[in-house]
Amino acid sequence: MARSARMNVMVQAAIKAGRFLARDFGEVQNLQVSLKGPANYVSQAEKRAENTIYNELQRARPDYSFLMKKGGEITGNDDQHCFIVDSLDGIMNFLHAIPFFAISISLERQGQVVAGVIYNPAIDELFTAERGSGAFLNDRRLRIAGRRKLAESVIGTSVPHLGCDRHGRYLVELRNVMAEVAGIRCMGAVALDLAYVAAGQLDGFWEHDLQPWNMAAGILMVREAGGFVSDSQGGQNIFANRNIVAGNELIHNALMKTLKKPI
Repeated sequence: MARSARMNVMVQAAIKAGRFLARDFGEVQNLQVSLKGPANYVSQAEKRAENTIYNELQRARPDYSFLMKKGGEITGNDDQHCFIVDSLDGIMNFLHAIPFFAISISLERQGQVVAGVIYNPAIDELFTAERGSGAFLNDRRLRIAGRRKLAESVIGTSVPHLGCDRHGRYLVELRNVMAEVAGIRCMGAVALDLAYVAAGQLDGFWEHDLQPWNMAAGILMVREAGGFVSDSQGGQNIFANRNIVAGNELIHNALMKTLKKPI
């Protein structure tokens, strides 16, 4: 599969950082059995991966801006282009030696995401998408699942973590969705969840309290695979409202309807 120059730059950055994360993941597996635990090591691994990605992208596109999970906003001379980076999505999985985590890199041009990479180095899954050119997993073209009913569908989500103030709301949504679907999966890495929707392995996904770096590449993946993505009100203010609903047209609409059921 031929890739654009910008996609090659993003893929190379993800793969280079992924090598470091794969090595660090092996160390975390060993640290799991120690009394000290791997938390400090994981934090260092995340920062190292982000620095690697930033250095690779900045060298290739020195004028572009950045929005990064750890490094925050960096304004470049070119304010029309911005790389959005999460160097370790699924950090709790990484911390517990669960091989479901990813690097997520997307490129926003004039406020619109035009390219995205999601890479899980633990199992060498490389998802890529460019606006108007489709979505791919290791160069295989992706199409969203064609199921037409929630009762036949497996839906992804993420359980609110300790300290989050929306457990009550989530439990209501979970109860309502559970009553309608074949199964629910909570795998702990939003970027990969959305990539799996694009790949047809999950039929839909919903979540709240997200950041752009959690969603940007995955939103493009789903759309380029033929899917629908919106905020929880059915609009396109996904980054501002910090929530997302995804699926094919029928599943997306049915999931939206279910999530809006009253408490």
